[in-house]
Amino acid sequence: MEQLLQSVKIGINEKIYVKDPQSSDLGKRIIEESILMINTMGFESFTFKKLGLKIGSNESSIYRYFENKHKLLLYLTSWYWGWLEYQLVFSTNSMADPIEKLKKAIEIVTKPTEEDSAFSHINEVLLNKIIINEYSKSYLTKEVDTENKEGYFVIYKRLVNRLSAMIKFVDTKYGYPSSLASTVLEGSLHQHFLKDHFTSLTDCRENGDPTEYFTQLVFNSLNTEPNG
Repeated sequence: MEQLLQSVKIGINEKIYVKDPQSSDLGKRIIEESILMINTMGFESFTFKKLGLKIGSNESSIYRYFENKHKLLLYLTSWYWGWLEYQLVFSTNSMADPIEKLKKAIEIVTKPTEEDSAFSHINEVLLNKIIINEYSKSYLTKEVDTENKEGYFVIYKRLVNRLSAMIKFVDTKYGYPSSLASTVLEGSLHQHFLKDHFTSLTDCRENGDPTEYFTQLVFNSLNTEPNG
């Protein structure tokens, strides 16, 4: 899978950026350093001025790639969901058993992230931490409906739809496949957040990671009998 991913480019909605950061060394440095800085200081404290000082470039050069830091966050979150989608597709594509395929998919989208050497300028482990802590800030805005119509969240929605389709394949009569799929994705972020910050509010630390919890949650909701 690693060799396959080395030839893959994560496609991001062109409306999110002014210039594709993957197209130049400076653009890749902007992505690389912004991940490090947002992880360290948080999205609220992060600014393009601070980023410019860090990479030794004018603040104006960053604006040639992104209109504002909100668009940069949308780019980072879209890239993460696209990367996770590739992990899911390549890991489950050859699996014939729908139950085992769904279990593997749940594992992929809920397990702790490991760094992927196929993308040297992106630290996926730190990006995952940003997703856990900051993702909701990309859509809890007044502009969310407009941005949704512009396709800014299409990769995330596509990932939910892939998981929803797997759920429906296991239990065709289950009435809430999309609700369950989005609950797994959003809930996994929340459980990882609780493990890091509010440990008394989650059982995942003592009784296994979120993967075990969401696997139980999904399959306790479904009828897996052949004639179900």
